[in-house]
Amino acid sequence: MKIEILGTGCPKCRKLYENVQEAVRKTGVEAKITKVTNIADVSGYGVMMTPALVVDGQVKAAGKVPTTDDIMEWIK
Repeated sequence: MKIEILGTGCPKCRKLYENVQEAVRKTGVEAKITKVTNIADVSGYGVMMTPALVVDGQVKAAGKVPTTDDIMEWIK
């Protein structure tokens, strides 16, 4: 599984990264977590607001920080 955090590194982006790490740890799924900070790459996903979460190429959330529980549902 490939999980991408889209954003420039703001506090909300860092919180999303922490939530993703916790969700992966709790579910035990195999996942590669990457940060995408290049604005051109972010806009390539059609995302206008960050932070955003992409799971296996599908945008799951944009402009907000989803909870660990929400992320766990998306990656199961």
